[in-house]
Amino acid sequence: MTYVYNESTAVVGPLAAFAEPHTYDLCEPHARSLTAPRGWEVVRHEGEFEPPPPTTDDLVALAEAVREAARPAPPRPPEDNKVAVPQAPQQGRRGHLRVIPPNH
Repeated sequence: MTYVYNESTAVVGPLAAFAEPHTYDLCEPHARSLTAPRGWEVVRHEGEFEPPPPTTDDLVALAEAVREAARPAPPRPPEDNKVAVPQAPQQGRRGHLRVIPPNH
């Protein structure tokens, strides 16, 4: 969805394949029910709303997340008479995907 301010128009169409300034991605129910301010026109795309094809950024971020999740944990130093203190699980972050540890 984007606004054309100088024409008082809101345009609702398929998801963009790349980021553009002043555009907003909406889920299908919100795209279909969007209303504009009084005096404005809403122009709607006729047809099905399909998700955009994956970009190389999405694929690279997914591959990095899988690689990171598959890495073995570093070995721990021996516990020499230390009291074990439980630690919170670590979360990794690559690109815009997040690796969430098991049991969450």
